[in-house]
Amino acid sequence: MDFFQAGDACSEEDLSLQPSNPRFVNAMNGQETFEKICRAMSLPGFYPHAVTRLEKRETHISAVFLTGDWVYKLKKPVNFGFLDFESLEARRTYCHREVLLNQRLTSQVYEGVVEIVQDAGGEIRLGGQGRVLDHVVKMRQLSEESNLEVLLKKGVIQESHMQDLGERLGQFYASSSGGEEISRFGDPHVISMNMEENFDQVHPFVGDLVNDERWQFIREVSRAFFRNHENAFKERVRSGCVVDGHGDLRAEHVYLEDVIQVIDCIEFNDRFRYGDVASDISFLYMDLDRLGHMDLGFVLLKAIVRSSGDHGLYGFIDFYAAYRAVVKLKVACFSFAGSRTDEQRSLQRDAAGHYLQQANTYALGFGRPTLWVFCGLPASGKSTLAEKLSQTLHVPLIQSDRVRKEAAGMSAQDSEVVPFGKGLYRSSFRHRVYGRMLLMAQESLERGRSVILDGTFSHRKWRDDARQLAGDLDTNMIFIECRASVERIRQRLMERETHTGASDARLQHLDALAAEYEPLRDTDAAMLITVSTEKPLDESFLEVVAESHARKCRQISKLPSVSPVS
Repeated sequence: MDFFQAGDACSEEDLSLQPSNPRFVNAMNGQETFEKICRAMSLPGFYPHAVTRLEKRETHISAVFLTGDWVYKLKKPVNFGFLDFESLEARRTYCHREVLLNQRLTSQVYEGVVEIVQDAGGEIRLGGQGRVLDHVVKMRQLSEESNLEVLLKKGVIQESHMQDLGERLGQFYASSSGGEEISRFGDPHVISMNMEENFDQVHPFVGDLVNDERWQFIREVSRAFFRNHENAFKERVRSGCVVDGHGDLRAEHVYLEDVIQVIDCIEFNDRFRYGDVASDISFLYMDLDRLGHMDLGFVLLKAIVRSSGDHGLYGFIDFYAAYRAVVKLKVACFSFAGSRTDEQRSLQRDAAGHYLQQANTYALGFGRPTLWVFCGLPASGKSTLAEKLSQTLHVPLIQSDRVRKEAAGMSAQDSEVVPFGKGLYRSSFRHRVYGRMLLMAQESLERGRSVILDGTFSHRKWRDDARQLAGDLDTNMIFIECRASVERIRQRLMERETHTGASDARLQHLDALAAEYEPLRDTDAAMLITVSTEKPLDESFLEVVAESHARKCRQISKLPSVSPVS
């Protein structure tokens, strides 16, 4: 768990506890009972079934006993502030909560809650008659050979596995509960307050454990993201994207059996589960990155979005991944401060460096501007996709049709259909329009804002100018070429005769426009997405937004600034 922090378990009240304090006595009795139960559960004869291999594993908050076919999870009588398992009643309650909540993403794994009793002869037993000492969660033991983290390290995970997992998670999020109490955890004020708290808590370690230059960049772009996307955060809430999620969705909690099993959600504190879907997914997204499988992370995101319909997730995944990485960085800093040996300090210093690097990479994902260029013949569907991307990612859109009309003092809906190469479509005016578009794009990029350009960009020179602009301003660059068959384009152009819009391109212009269109053969594949617009709109758009994210991340991964700090 990432929630255990140095100092959390040591409040002012705790420091004042004395043996005469009833709470202190109860805590001591609880710990003594816990240790007695652990000793009993460490014996194979304790269990009323065959035990093939008995193993005990511990975390800060529980002791887990693996027996071969069954697993028993015993909660520790602890109070860390963010969780309180001190009383027997609390542990019973949270055992039942754990079973109930985890049944959402598992099937026939969480068997139920079993009492630990002490019989009349003083023997501690699993179930039956006697004085109840505690409760355990009983689970079917899943094979380590099906664990996602194990399989990732072996290099045997295929894209199909991620597609299946993404579909399962997408369905889960689409059906997860919301409501006013849950929704407030997506409020930008709440998120900003938590973010700033993290910044304040890491600050004492900056300059020694945390590289100052990278830290300043992470802080500034995170704050800028909030300033520029406050309405987008609110839209996530209104759209039902803030849900009761998993809360700790890591690779080690996923098992790829005949039925995908996702275990160990957060049961002890609801607010750790409540949040944006992008925040919940960011745990697993980061894990795939950490384990060297970022491409599988792209497959996972695409499958989740296809299943849930939440295209807007792509606009927030990097922000929340950076946020989570900063939390992990904070915990590593606290652990470093509390380390008692050089070996422990060295391990935590390495961990802090890793999480800082991750946070920096994700911060570049939303902090480094991207220049998108949608190109293709008229009626190829580029404007429809460009507008949808603009609305989904909250990125400004500059369209050649509108710039052209504005330059001529016309409204976007004014129509001027003229022969090819005449009027507003004469060569000199077209060059002027594309020059104006690039100037507008430059102004946006220089302010640190991404921008989308939408036009035919039929001349190689216009595309080269866009690429040069991105290079000069050190931004990401993505070309999206929209294609459709000549028959489909003709059909769409014929429809414009009765349904006019900003574009004045008509069927009579098609042959000339196609003849002058210079193919994108010279465009770097790392910058180019080719999409067919003859598929359903949602399918074409998913291709655009998913591949845009993947290419942006790959471009960022090649930057010198994402390498570890020496």
